Amino acid sequence: MAEELRTSPQHRMLDGERAYAAGIDEVIDHAQKTLHIFDPDFTTGGYDTLRRADALRVFLARNRANRVVIVLHETEYLVRHCPRLMNLLRLYSHAISIFKTHEHGRVASDPMVIADEAHYVHRFHVDGTRALYALHDHVGARQLDERFGQLVESSSPAVFATTLGL
Repeated sequence: MAEELRTSPQHRMLDGERAYAAGIDEVIDHAQKTLHIFDPDFTTGGYDTLRRADALRVFLARNRANRVVIVLHETEYLVRHCPRLMNLLRLYSHAISIFKTHEHGRVASDPMVIADEAHYVHRFHVDGTRALYALHDHVGARQLDERFGQLVESSSPAVFATTLGL
């Protein structure tokens, strides 16, 4: 709490896909314990890149207690086009949870990445190119994290490290 009071929030507007992806990477780099990620389908934001997989791997390797929770409307792109993230899921299955929203949760259209209830990137609409990047904004991050919690509640576990079959 003392650190929270000492550091004032820093905000920066992002415009364009590159700036958005770079902002996500910066938020991941700042994460110390938790990452909460909502995106409709991972087709934008650089989730299929080596840089993103490396950033997540470094975060997860830093501490066994670190956690990543991902909520998607659709999981097909992740499974088919993000092999590095799928490999991370296999290596860190204890630390990564991936959910798929139910019908009533699909109204959400503003992707977000929240780290430690303090730092975030919030894209205002999935079809737009503008986003807000924030560091040390505990109030804004908590508000987004509440929305993220609602998305988790309207979701079910969807992608797993292993495939079970008969």
